[in-house]
Amino acid sequence: MKTTAHLLLVFFICLSANSLAQQHLKPLSPVDPKKGVIYNTETSFDFRLHTNGPFSIGFNKAKIKTYYLTRFIHVEVGELKHPKENRYNINRNFLSGPPTSSFVYGKQNALFTLRAGLGRKRYYSERARRKGVRVGLSYEAGPVLGFVKPYYLDIIVNESGGGRPTIIKLRYTEENLGQFLNPWNIAGYSGFFKGLNELSLVPGLQAQVALHLEWGSEDEILRVLEMGFMLDAFPKKIPLLIELDDNKNRPFFINLFLNLQLGKRK
Repeated sequence: MKTTAHLLLVFFICLSANSLAQQHLKPLSPVDPKKGVIYNTETSFDFRLHTNGPFSIGFNKAKIKTYYLTRFIHVEVGELKHPKENRYNINRNFLSGPPTSSFVYGKQNALFTLRAGLGRKRYYSERARRKGVRVGLSYEAGPVLGFVKPYYLDIIVNESGGGRPTIIKLRYTEENLGQFLNPWNIAGYSGFFKGLNELSLVPGLQAQVALHLEWGSEDEILRVLEMGFMLDAFPKKIPLLIELDDNKNRPFFINLFLNLQLGKRK
């Protein structure tokens, strides 16, 4: 909730900046958008934080059509999480049991995404004459490929018997629900690489729109802060959490994001 509140605050600040820019950052004289363009292409990288996931990284290749319009191709990899995921760590020192690591309680799958899209950036103010902030809007749409990976837990067995406790790696099934959800049996997450050979693919569609703020005194160097919304939609529900109480899975994910874009024009 804190992350969402902070991103919303930045979003409204950006909206205010956009409004001021349209009122006060208009060109000093009429500009022909087909003239004065000295760069043809853009290459940039994205470093993005979003509300339903840790982060994602992306790559953009763009064609500068006019001073106010740029068309781009975008590729991005990241992870999506259920909004109700919580991480825990059971302290077993007083039990003299096996060491533990943090885990997400009730998680049955992880979802990683590969997004691709065609998009446009439209600028509403000039920067070269003002040496300030160039304000615009970016938007794109395209396919997304979801990689669903089973979430394995290290489970302690024979802990109450006379022998030494042992660890097994377990993924969720309906038959082992009680064992998988018993927090005192859980030693922690089995690690990222466990389950990679069991990936399943789910294709979908994605779209995103963002307020685009570019700053800096050198037109050749691209420094951009973006704030916006992104949507990932799949044809079926993605089973991220075991559906207990109100932990319902869904086929779509709506995210608020903050993106830092760095690159170069040629």
